[in-house]
Amino acid sequence: MAEARNGRSLWGGLLAFDLYKRNQGRLVRQVTAITVAVIVIIGAWTLSRSALLMNEQRWARIGIPLAVSILGGWAAFRLVNWPRFADFLISVEAEIDKVSWPSRQELKRASMVVISTMFVLGAILFLYDMFWLWLFKMLNILHG
Repeated sequence: MAEARNGRSLWGGLLAFDLYKRNQGRLVRQVTAITVAVIVIIGAWTLSRSALLMNEQRWARIGIPLAVSILGGWAAFRLVNWPRFADFLISVEAEIDKVSWPSRQELKRASMVVISTMFVLGAILFLYDMFWLWLFKMLNILHG
């Protein structure tokens, strides 16, 4: 079995309970783990309702999705504690902390500019469409 750089085997790394850099990037790592776990649980629930398990016995319809959920939850936990991925998430949180977020007033003004620009562009495209429709009808390219 191949040894990891830190001297731990692959299975030893998968079955470990320790937390990698436990106090760094906590929020991003927790949100990532919860998101992955929710996706796995939704997938397991969909599996339990699928035609694949519909004709199986009750223990299989409950047990297989439950096993998938447990393994997926463990995989989510190990994913956010995998050193390369955990370091990436730690750096993501560090970059997010550097962002200067707008005030509520700046956000309202910027949103109004974007929304009004979208309405103006929509109106211009509508007028172009009406012009081309009129032109093609006049040239008998479109009938009706």
